[in-house]
Amino acid sequence: MARDYYQVLGVRRDASKDEIKKAYRRLARELHPDINPDPATQERFKEVTQAYEVLSDENKRRMFDMGQDPFAPGGGGAGGFGGAAGFPFDDIMNAFFGGGQPGGRGPRDRVRRGRSIKIRVELDLAETAFGVTKEITFPTAILCATCQGEGTAAGTHRTTCDMCHGQGEVSQVTRSFLGQVMTSRPCPQCAGQGSVIPEPCPDCAGEGRVREKVTRTVKIPAGVDDGTRIQLAGEGEVGPNGGPRGDIILEIVQRPHPTFERRGDDLQCTVTVPMTAAALGASFAFETLDGTENIDLRPGTNSGHVITLSDKGVTHLDGGGRGDLRIRVDVETPGKLDEEQEALLRKLAELRGEDRAPGRFSPGHGGLFSKLRDAFGAGK
Repeated sequence: MARDYYQVLGVRRDASKDEIKKAYRRLARELHPDINPDPATQERFKEVTQAYEVLSDENKRRMFDMGQDPFAPGGGGAGGFGGAAGFPFDDIMNAFFGGGQPGGRGPRDRVRRGRSIKIRVELDLAETAFGVTKEITFPTAILCATCQGEGTAAGTHRTTCDMCHGQGEVSQVTRSFLGQVMTSRPCPQCAGQGSVIPEPCPDCAGEGRVREKVTRTVKIPAGVDDGTRIQLAGEGEVGPNGGPRGDIILEIVQRPHPTFERRGDDLQCTVTVPMTAAALGASFAFETLDGTENIDLRPGTNSGHVITLSDKGVTHLDGGGRGDLRIRVDVETPGKLDEEQEALLRKLAELRGEDRAPGRFSPGHGGLFSKLRDAFGAGK
């Protein structure tokens, strides 16, 4: 609670709900992002919206007046019969009997918070690893520029509902075995708002907002993963009658990469090398997310050997360095040999003492074929 919410809205500490609502509407029209996109003004708009959220709620306002944090967990009037789980008793009665005592609730607030929007954003592996700035286009509800959220045609205003006389609800008396029972329900003519629009705005049909496709530039931080959600507070749809915006929820979808598989912040891949390169050693160029790296394969490398390139993986989302890139080596044995190649391999086997004539696998011989026989026969 760094700011005094009364000071933010410019009202007295004993201001009524109507005075708080009028102050908010006046500031919202002036500071709304659809009217004034300046970043500093948008921050001011969020502050004003937060102040209205607190002071328009009796429980949160009471907590603020007592020096408590109205957004603290468990706040909002939980506990006690009159505030069961944060719900006022008259709300519970209304849910069961169609309303509390007549005139007890008053008209409903016309200004409501807008709906939050969920948007899927597809990114390449490099974009999730290093972050990216994207332009996203989506349909949403924005403030009606013609009526500035009032919903009325030019030169006209809302009028008091003649059915409920501005109360927002109508009462009905019925007879039961308990005697006369009086119930209240929202006024069907004004939908519980206490006022009606005789001449709706021609552009928004009285809703105070219109639907349009808009484009937003968003910054995706480095290190996001498939399924990561990013909340952009106050960037969603404008609420009915010029109410505060909802949020935008960005859901990250990472496209498959042709080479790398992501495991957390580490990257894995497999490189297939010829038998001769594994035996003699080799050097080859390898494309990482950072560019080309020269990889040295030492002589005698076996299948399954892993080469680790430190700090060549994905950036940690908390900004504390990067993961690793692990390259698994798969040694490829030729399946078909021509006569010259077979002769060369036989000569190599002879020079290494690994040659054996077919059918002569004597025990204890140290040749290649006896080693294979012993290896496969050891488990019998």
